Amino acid sequence: MHAMFPLLRQTDFPPIRRKQLDTLQVNLGYLCNQTCQHCHVDAGPNRKELMDAGTIDLVLQVLRERKLSTIDLTGGAPEMNPHFRRLVQEASGMGVRVIDRCNLTILFEPGHEDLAKFLAAHRVEVTASLPCYSQSNVDKQRGGGVFEKSMAALQRLNKLGYGMPESGLELNLVYNPLGPSLPPDQKKLEADYQRELAARFGIRFNRLFVLANMPIQRFGSMLISKGQFAQYMHLLKGSFTAANLETVMCRSLLSVDWQGYLYDCDFNQMLALPARMQGTARPHLRDLLGRDVTGTPIAIADHCYGCTAGQGSSCGGALAA
Repeated sequence: MHAMFPLLRQTDFPPIRRKQLDTLQVNLGYLCNQTCQHCHVDAGPNRKELMDAGTIDLVLQVLRERKLSTIDLTGGAPEMNPHFRRLVQEASGMGVRVIDRCNLTILFEPGHEDLAKFLAAHRVEVTASLPCYSQSNVDKQRGGGVFEKSMAALQRLNKLGYGMPESGLELNLVYNPLGPSLPPDQKKLEADYQRELAARFGIRFNRLFVLANMPIQRFGSMLISKGQFAQYMHLLKGSFTAANLETVMCRSLLSVDWQGYLYDCDFNQMLALPARMQGTARPHLRDLLGRDVTGTPIAIADHCYGCTAGQGSSCGGALAA
């Protein structure tokens, strides 16, 4: 694995500051039942990092005291953390919007057979990775058999009401390009997904989010190995759209790692680039108690161009959609 931050540290990306905080994106650990080539977390079955019970308690305390509206659960496979269900139950019980970033195949792993019913019972919003509606493309990026399991998982979620009109159970899909290119127009690709998945598998969903691949971790290292890193960075910088600066996700979100430390986004977390907070070089969840972070500067590097290129990219999809 190549070291990425030295290649990204020097940047001319415009300085930006935080607006009002409304979302905690919590990485519950790097353990995952899959190993995907685009994964910026470098997650996989052999990772041991998992958020412990005490840090889960602190997450809940911050949600309660700061009156945050949303908790966005990610990993790895967040559901593989043994405290996942307690966190979901308590956060949803506070009226907090809970998002589960689900890889779909986890629904068939031993011990998770009732996971779909649990998510539906607690009205969890499911945001599911599906890099294409083509079997060959999905299996190439995520491993053999993943597409078939993903289709079965989406059908299981549909039967519980996910993606159905007026059910209130949100099911969103996530697309990543296979290689060093920008994602296509989100609305047009969403229409393609809707048509193909309905016709071939009877699957329905609410929205498609298109995300640009970030030049960090596993994907960034692959670009370097193939001699494509400089070319991809040139594409991102050449596609910079200043209007996207207003709505990049770091303006209203903080990312929390499995130990409780704070970052301006999940990508900064993977680069070990901590959030900026006066009085501490490495801010932690406990530093959010009784402290307003509105107006604080956001830590930036050259990878930030990935969020502002073209139509923009965030965990909620295109910024210009």
